[in-house]
Amino acid sequence: MAKALIFLAPGHEEVEMLTVVDMLRRAKISIDMVSITDTLEVTSSHNVTIKADKLFSEADFSEAEMLILPGGLPGTPNLLAYEPLTAKLKEFNEAGKLLAAVCAAPTILANLGILNGHKATCYPDYADKLPGAIYEKKPVVRDGNIITSRGMGTCIDFAGEIIAALDSEETAASIKNKIIYNDTY
Repeated sequence: MAKALIFLAPGHEEVEMLTVVDMLRRAKISIDMVSITDTLEVTSSHNVTIKADKLFSEADFSEAEMLILPGGLPGTPNLLAYEPLTAKLKEFNEAGKLLAAVCAAPTILANLGILNGHKATCYPDYADKLPGAIYEKKPVVRDGNIITSRGMGTCIDFAGEIIAALDSEETAASIKNKIIYNDTY
């Protein structure tokens, strides 16, 4: 079974994080919500407190196939400032493992040099903060081992692309169909 980890920092964007968790769990993909703080309870950018599954020190990186970063402010700079996480992002990238980031969070990958030469997208206000990346104004961009997306409104597509990467296009389409995504009546 595929395994992913998504990281919660104070000020993360809760809908971006929960949409991914919800859809991956519907697809029977194991995903742990991981707090980078010293407590499981992490408060989002819109003052919603969410209980993570694990603390960073408890996360099983050896089993993980993908690391996922939600955006949000001040969540994104809080994630970037957490060196144990940035070290894991670099390690996963060097091993060719999957990375995903949405909204402002692709700037974390850019700041670490991970997006150099890669096509990527992000929240429009951050498009000029992706040094080395080839910016594309698309809902979701997958280039090699990296998936990026623009924001809360693109998170169903973002989660679908993550499911496709960890499982299959068919599973992603099935989950989107089950949640009545883009259904025409």
